[in-house]
Amino acid sequence: MSPTRIDLVTTPTPLENGGALPGGARLWVKRDDLTGLGVGGNKGRKLEFLCGEAQDAGADCLVTVGAAQSNHCRMTAAAGAKLGLETHLVLSGDEPETLEGNQLLSQMFGAIQHHTGIKANDWESLENFRQKLTQQLRTKGRTPHSIPIGGSTPVGALGYHRAYGELMQQCVAIGFTPDVVVHTSSSGGTHAGLVAGLVESRANGTPHCPVIAIGVAKGVALHAESIRQLSDNTLHLLGLSHRTLMQDVVIDKRFLGQDYAVPTQGATDAAHWAAHRGAWILDPVYTAKGFSGLLGIDAEGGFEGFHNVVFIHTGGLPSVFATNSH
Repeated sequence: MSPTRIDLVTTPTPLENGGALPGGARLWVKRDDLTGLGVGGNKGRKLEFLCGEAQDAGADCLVTVGAAQSNHCRMTAAAGAKLGLETHLVLSGDEPETLEGNQLLSQMFGAIQHHTGIKANDWESLENFRQKLTQQLRTKGRTPHSIPIGGSTPVGALGYHRAYGELMQQCVAIGFTPDVVVHTSSSGGTHAGLVAGLVESRANGTPHCPVIAIGVAKGVALHAESIRQLSDNTLHLLGLSHRTLMQDVVIDKRFLGQDYAVPTQGATDAAHWAAHRGAWILDPVYTAKGFSGLLGIDAEGGFEGFHNVVFIHTGGLPSVFATNSH
């Protein structure tokens, strides 16, 4: 039985011509910040499948986890509101005096926010809290559907397997196959889904190109083997026997900076460049770091001889309005 997908987001998202990069290749921006659900972002694509899974399991509430300004948590809250499911968010950091950014929106969507006091980079402790909360809800007779950080499961990764095909169709309709797709990665689900899309397209002989992930967290995303396994598990869910090669998993770790959720000067500069070039709004600790990676690779001559480079804008607008985005 194929995995259930609930229609939650507005797709296909636009593919915008960003003009020439300094190195000469043409930049294209895939606007996955415009997926619609709860102000948009990449997590909506994952949630279509994750909420389908919740529905199939007869869940009456959702539980997930993330950093204080987690886009994934905010979009899960939005999905819960749309589907009439109570949503519990496990968040890093202490409860602020005033809710801002993603937390403010999550409150508007009716989510119950659990401020743990745990540091944003302590994913293990945050996940443990999520698991304990899930068990507490079960003990109370609830049927929670519990989603790990970033929705990065094989089911969640189906969203970006689907998006890879969508992107290739858009490029072919315009008249090109991209030389590379660049995106920001932390928990690895978006990356694994894109790689699964690449592997299937290559096996089918349809247009495809390599994927470069700019790692912005020291967690899952910086371990290529875990991404390879997640990609294979995603393909397996689809009933496909294709195998992901280690060379399919490319993670550039050089633009992370000090740690997850800590801004860098490169990210600040990249956000400025993007805002001035295409009025694209990049958040300081995620998409801007990813875009700083794209600009950095270009400056090194990494795209020499390339004609078309695609950046997937994964969202993050609400945290731009938060004074503390950690």
